Amino acid sequence: MKLLVQPDDGIHALVKGIAEASKTIEIMIFRFDQKEIEQALGNAVTRGVSVHALIAHTNRAGEENLRKLELRLLASGVTVARTADDLVRYHAKLMLIDGRELYLLAFNWTHLDAERSRSFGLIIRNPTLVKEVARLFEDDVQRRPYEPGCENLVVSPVNARRLLSDYLKDAKKSLTIYDPKISDSAMIGLLAERARAGVDIKVIGRMTRGIPGVEVRKSAIRLHTRTMVRDGNFVFVGSQSLRALELDARREVGIIVRHPKIAARLSQIFADDWALAEQAAVQTQDEVPAAKVAKRVAKIVTRELPDVATVLNGAVKEIVGNAIDVELNPDEVEAVVKGAVKEAVKEVVSDMLQEAVGEEGRSGQ
Repeated sequence: MKLLVQPDDGIHALVKGIAEASKTIEIMIFRFDQKEIEQALGNAVTRGVSVHALIAHTNRAGEENLRKLELRLLASGVTVARTADDLVRYHAKLMLIDGRELYLLAFNWTHLDAERSRSFGLIIRNPTLVKEVARLFEDDVQRRPYEPGCENLVVSPVNARRLLSDYLKDAKKSLTIYDPKISDSAMIGLLAERARAGVDIKVIGRMTRGIPGVEVRKSAIRLHTRTMVRDGNFVFVGSQSLRALELDARREVGIIVRHPKIAARLSQIFADDWALAEQAAVQTQDEVPAAKVAKRVAKIVTRELPDVATVLNGAVKEIVGNAIDVELNPDEVEAVVKGAVKEAVKEVVSDMLQEAVGEEGRSGQ
């Protein structure tokens, strides 16, 4: 099993996996804009590989882009199916190579997710898991109900709530969680119970309700992963947040495995991201007073500004008198005015800040 770390790893491993396929490729798509991966799929078809894509019936951006993708893939020889519309979304991101290798991703097939976001994926060769995901893929292609046959595979809305509830309940020492938004009341209740039991819980992301003993920090970079490490040994990576919608009304897929080596690496990455999140929070706090002061000043100045046209007209008459053959370049005047205002404001702000600091120093003596 191999861990993919974004944005560090990019799409190299994904393109490599496609390039090494010799028989079949099955890929689930929710969002997609990676031309290199699209080209790799077309090249696989040219080599004689059977490529089958299952594309979500819709996403937030709507139907048009998905339809364009479908037509492009069909033109390159890929067999394309669209998911049913019985669920709110089909949000899974995964790929099967030759029925032996599974790429289970928390990120979409997009530049934003793979190159500018914190996310993770797993490359898995466990025959039981690969076979189970292949069965899920075929059931979704055929629009048949999926019946879970593996306790490691977390599939919403079929078994995700039960498996992830058990995952949280079994925490004895620690839980580190990446999640863009934890809002499900039952899951928050479980986290609260574990915190009361002495489990050290840290979350990078958001929670809709605070829990005593649970620390939450906003990620310093864009977050697009749902990943949890339990007790330094067990790992969950998938597409479902601890939200009711993603647990109960959408197709989401994740995996729970015991893998101390991957858990250790994820824990180290989490620790680094936690430190960065703390630094970002301190910087934001430092910037807030300045931003508030600036906005307040801008509002007051704007209210007090005289009519610009009147001021400009007066200035022109003062400088050039009644001359009628003077030509003024509007762009040049605008640039000069902006520069003059900027310098004037800078001088006033500098003087006022020095005065304010001086008064604060005197009052503290």
